[in-house]
Amino acid sequence: MADEQRRGPWTVRSSRRVYDNPWISVIEHDVLRPSGNPGIYGVCSMKGIAVGVVPVDADGCTWLVGQHRFPRDYYSWELPEGGGDPALPPLESARRELREETGLSAASWHEFLQTDFSNAVTDEIGFGFLAWDLSPGDTDPDDGEMLEIRRLPFAEALDMVLDGKIRDAFSMMMLMKVDALGRRGRLPAEAARLLGYPG
Repeated sequence: MADEQRRGPWTVRSSRRVYDNPWISVIEHDVLRPSGNPGIYGVCSMKGIAVGVVPVDADGCTWLVGQHRFPRDYYSWELPEGGGDPALPPLESARRELREETGLSAASWHEFLQTDFSNAVTDEIGFGFLAWDLSPGDTDPDDGEMLEIRRLPFAEALDMVLDGKIRDAFSMMMLMKVDALGRRGRLPAEAARLLGYPG
């Protein structure tokens, strides 16, 4: 960039892209720190948004997706989640992700979460949705996904968070926030009824 720019107490003197692929880019900024000292700041910039879904059926059950996660080389249980096109409404991407990973479609949706991930190093934003009035269908996973699908009571999924069996931050946030909203009577009435919370 030709001119210095301010980001809060930081001054960005120049920026350059040091890595780029279809999903992420890494930008290195030449900065003046809030103290006035020179430095660099690297930001992993995401090409898409993150979307996640808490599907709830008529029995108060939800769905988890199991898959191997490459960066930390371990098997992870998560809610249906993935990337979305930032040019589209997040709900459209959430509908697609739910259908691809579980085969489910939902007639009723409620956005209940917007969150930032690792906001010291990335600009990624996530959108969490509650989905109910479910209909089954066929899955259509990406070619990099070998998925195991598990239906279980919502309370058991919460226990998996508390027991450390769910480590994925986005899934933890969504499950815990649905529980917190439910306990405070702040969920849509029908979703609250399905989950056993006050309406």
